[in-house]
Amino acid sequence: MLRISGVTVPESKRLAIGLTSIYGVGRPRALSTLSALGIDAGKRPKDLSAKEETALREAVEKFTLEGELKRQISGNIRRLKDIKSYRGSRHAKHLPVRGQRTKTNSRTSRGNVRKTMTSGRRKLEKT
Repeated sequence: MLRISGVTVPESKRLAIGLTSIYGVGRPRALSTLSALGIDAGKRPKDLSAKEETALREAVEKFTLEGELKRQISGNIRRLKDIKSYRGSRHAKHLPVRGQRTKTNSRTSRGNVRKTMTSGRRKLEKT
């Protein structure tokens, strides 16, 4: 059972995929780390030797991962809000930050507000 930064890497998945279960490790970082250590990316965690396991754990734990990375990201967002930047105000309003359009997209972040256009005239009531 391979545990890195308090996360158990799935035994049944290939290493390149299994390492992505750690927050802060994606496919590119997993592949580059494995190639730097000379470990086959197709290997399963249960097939690793103890020496490979410790080398992999040390290499991955050099990065900012899991809780520390989440604290760092939330600190960056808090800083943007504190200095009242445009991006910080978008974060505070729960709107897209990186220039995406909001007229048709970002329905979930805007609360799925759908308003259909009509002619604006009320229908005549029958008496």
